[in-house]
Amino acid sequence: MNPVYDFTGKVALVTGAGSGMGLATARAFAESGAAVALVDLDESALKAAAGELTDSGHQALALTCDVSDEDQVAAMVDRTVETFGRLDMAFNNAGIQIPSSDAADEPADAFDRVNAVNLRGVWACMKHELRHMRAQGGGAIVNCSSLGGLVGLPGRASYHASKHGVIGLTSSAALEYAPRGIRINAVCPGTIDTPMVSDMIAKGDLDRVEAEANQPINRLGTAEEIAQAALWLCSPGASFVIGVALPVDGGYVAR
Repeated sequence: MNPVYDFTGKVALVTGAGSGMGLATARAFAESGAAVALVDLDESALKAAAGELTDSGHQALALTCDVSDEDQVAAMVDRTVETFGRLDMAFNNAGIQIPSSDAADEPADAFDRVNAVNLRGVWACMKHELRHMRAQGGGAIVNCSSLGGLVGLPGRASYHASKHGVIGLTSSAALEYAPRGIRINAVCPGTIDTPMVSDMIAKGDLDRVEAEANQPINRLGTAEEIAQAALWLCSPGASFVIGVALPVDGGYVAR
């Protein structure tokens, strides 16, 4: 049974909200009473996701945005505040995966692309969210790192570099903004049953049986389990939690 949160009167922003962990988190925020800005690059998926929430009586705003473009990020954060009047919580979740590669053979554009979204995108979102939260005197931000931000794996150097970077951004910004009433943390999902992981399995870039066996819980995680971690980190229940990189990984890093 999941905890029940009351975010009535609060405003949440979720990137990568068209599917997977982002969509699950947007749903959870909305079901807890928050107005939600859903952000994604996939316009059709985004409209469907926002429509689902509005059809259920929730306040939802769909914003198409490429998080690797800071101007677009600034505009979407401003639009959220213009629409709902404030910004209380953010889950900076948008991210991409790239095919595994020998570190000696990986092209530079693959490194640049994954870091532009996974690292620069989180940096840009956090930057512009903080500008509004700083002005209003409070807020909570959760950045999506990964199991790949805590460990290394062969063939994943560039992706893991981006996710390690997210933890560095998170911990440094958390120390800077804790005295100003803004809590910043990161969540580090293990292998989660999402469209991105399904695509990796379909392409042969990930073996589902092996992935399940690598997690002591012996299954993949669900998007809803990540959503619950993100909501807790944004809730008063985590009021003394600052700058953590929280593994939600079925026990992988505990081995």
